[in-house]
Amino acid sequence: MRKIEEVLRLKWEGGLSHRAIAASCGIGVTTVREYLVRAGRAGLSWPLPEGLDKGALEALLFKSPLAPAVRKRPLPDWGRVHQELKRKGVTLQLLWQEYKQAHPDGYRYTQFCEHYRRWAGKLDVWMRQHHKAGEKLFVDYAGQTVPVVSGSTGEVREAQIFVAVLGASNYTYAEAAWTQSLPEWIMAHVRAFSYLQGCPAIVVCDNLRSAVSRACRYEPDVNPTYLAMARHYGVAVLPARPRHPRDKAKAENGVLNVERQVLAPLRDQTFFSLAELNRGIKDLLRRYNERPFQKLEGSRKSLFETLDRPALNPLPQQPYEYAEWKKARVNIDYHVDAHGHYYSVPHELARQEVDVRMTVTAVEVFHHGVRVASHMRSHQKGRHTTVSGHMPKNHQAQQGWTPGRIVHWAKKFGGATAEVVVQIIESRQHPQQGYRSCLGLLRLGDHFGPERLEAACTRALAIQAPSYRSVKSILEKELDQQPLPEPVEQRAAIEHPNIRGPEYFVNN
Repeated sequence: MRKIEEVLRLKWEGGLSHRAIAASCGIGVTTVREYLVRAGRAGLSWPLPEGLDKGALEALLFKSPLAPAVRKRPLPDWGRVHQELKRKGVTLQLLWQEYKQAHPDGYRYTQFCEHYRRWAGKLDVWMRQHHKAGEKLFVDYAGQTVPVVSGSTGEVREAQIFVAVLGASNYTYAEAAWTQSLPEWIMAHVRAFSYLQGCPAIVVCDNLRSAVSRACRYEPDVNPTYLAMARHYGVAVLPARPRHPRDKAKAENGVLNVERQVLAPLRDQTFFSLAELNRGIKDLLRRYNERPFQKLEGSRKSLFETLDRPALNPLPQQPYEYAEWKKARVNIDYHVDAHGHYYSVPHELARQEVDVRMTVTAVEVFHHGVRVASHMRSHQKGRHTTVSGHMPKNHQAQQGWTPGRIVHWAKKFGGATAEVVVQIIESRQHPQQGYRSCLGLLRLGDHFGPERLEAACTRALAIQAPSYRSVKSILEKELDQQPLPEPVEQRAAIEHPNIRGPEYFVNN
C-alpha cells in the first residue's frame, strides 16, 4: 500500500506524468493508471483523509464485487472427491467429468481444480498427500524405546518399536522387538503383511543397514535377504533418499503418532516380557486405528476397509521363511564358508563365486541362479559337511591341487613346515578338507617370513600342536624367537623301603 500512496502523492501533489510515476516507483504504466482509476472511483483526493489506515485504503480500492451479482454454482462433496482420488486410476479430470454430468451448469475444470486445492489446503499436511490405495507401505523404527524388565534377573532391556503405515488410509501396525537386526527386520514385515491381510505394491523404507547394503541417492543396493522376502510377497522395495525425510513422511508421522497415542499411555506400566509389551501395544493400536478423524469422515480402520484392503494383493500360501544370503568364493577344496562351517559344492566350481542361502534348517548354494548344492544346517564351527558326489573321481581333476603338491610347496619353507602340513591333511576324513588350513598356514610365510614360519612349525611339533591356529598364535606372540623347551628327562626311580611303588595303588 505504500506504493499506492506514493503514486497518488506524485500524481495529485507533484503533477507528474504516468510514465514518470512508473519510473519513480518501479512499476508499470498500466499499474499506475489502474491505481488512479480505482482511487477516482473511490472518491479519494490528496491528502488522504485522516485516520484512513492501509487496511481501509485497500478495502476502498480493491473491494470485491457485490455477492448478489455472483451466480452460485453447485459444489461437489470435496471430502468424497479427496477419498476418491486415492483409488487406483482416479484423477481430478475423471471426477470433474462426473461432476459436470450431474451439474451441467457447474464449474469448468480449471475452477473445479482451484476450489479443490483451496479445500485441501485447510487439511493437515499428512492428509494432503495423495497416495493410491494399496500402493505403498511406509516402514521405520521409532526413536523411542520401551524398557522391559527380566522377571528372573531384574535386568532392564530396551525394546525397539517397528512401525508400518499404509499410504492411502494411514492404517498403522506396530510391534516391539529386541533389536533392529536383519532377522527382526524381516520377520516384522512378515507379521505386518499378516496383520494387513494382504501385500502392498511398494514398501518404502529408510536406509538402515538391515534394509540397504549400500546407501546411494540414485541406485541403493537392497540387502539380498530383504530382497528375497520382497520377491516372496511380490512387493517392490523403494529406499528413501539419504537425508530426505519427505520421501518417507508417512513413516515419520506414523512413528510420531504411535509414540503419542500408543507408547505414551504405556509409560507408567512395567513389562516383564516382550509378549506382554506387544499385548499392550496391540490393544492401544486397535483404539488408535478406530479413532475418528477430526477433519474427515471415518477412521483409519474404515478407510482401510474401503480403500486399501480391496486394493492389496493376496498373501502367498506360505509365509516367508527367514533366510540370509551371502556371496562366497569356493575354495580349492570345493567347500564354501557359511558362518564358520564348510559345505561342499561340485568340485568343478572351485575358485568360482556363488550365492549361499541360509535358513534355520538348511544351507543352499546357487551358481548363476541354479541351485548346485543343498545341506542340512550345522552350527559346528570349523567342521566340514561333504557330499561324496561333489568329490572328484581323481584328485588330478582339481586343476593340479593334490596333497603331494601342497606338501611339495611346504618343503620350500622347511621340513618342519612340511611335517605340519602332512599332519593337518592326515587329521581330516578327506584330504581336501585340510587344504584350506594348509594354504592359510603357508600364507603366514608371506607375512612373517619363511624363517619364522619354519621356526614356529618346529615349536608346534615340539608341543604337539600341529595346526594353523597354533602356528599363527606362536608367530603373533613371537614365541618362535624363543628357545625351544627342553624335553623332560625320565629320572631313575629311587629305591627306599618307605617309598610305595605303583603296585601299591593297583593292589589297593
